[in-house]
Amino acid sequence: MARMPSAQRRRQLTEAAIRAMARDGVPKTTTRSIAAEAGVSLSVFHYCFDSKQALVESVITTLTDHSVSVVRDALRPRATLEETVRAGFQAYWDHVRAHPDEHMLTYELTQYALREPGFEQLARRQYEMYGDAYTELIEQLRSGMDLRLRVPVPVLARYLAAMTDGLTLNYLVLGDAAAWTDILDTVTAHIAGLVMADAPATGSGR
Repeated sequence: MARMPSAQRRRQLTEAAIRAMARDGVPKTTTRSIAAEAGVSLSVFHYCFDSKQALVESVITTLTDHSVSVVRDALRPRATLEETVRAGFQAYWDHVRAHPDEHMLTYELTQYALREPGFEQLARRQYEMYGDAYTELIEQLRSGMDLRLRVPVPVLARYLAAMTDGLTLNYLVLGDAAAWTDILDTVTAHIAGLVMADAPATGSGR
């Protein structure tokens, strides 16, 4: 087995855990099955992760990064604010459609963490990461365009996290892809209405 830096090995094991959990479910996924999925020995797993909590947190962080990275890449200034916002939501939606098992896993991880003694803080951390990710995206958009928000950044970030969380679960349950063009158009118009363009930003929260 080739040696590799510990950070790279942790990423390898985290991605293997995501595949195993998405396929078999979180409760049925063991450290042994993750090591087998990654093609490493069990001792390598325990060298990289000293607890299952550490692994679950790494999985949650990585899943969040998967979807946020595609939105970050798409969220560049376009001709209008509406086009810019729409492109970000479209990138996220395309990721949901391409990787439904990953997004389903995020909900399963939340429920698992809430029910498993000692893991409760991971569910809270998961949703804090969602808010942090949207804060980063909002600030990215503000730095690339001359914008002033009608609501504080933390409020908008948490609102966007709650809205996309609900919309994603709605799609995973109902699977109505045809309806999403109108839904994304509606969401885009609503979010654009919370932003004033061509106005100087004032303060850190507005």
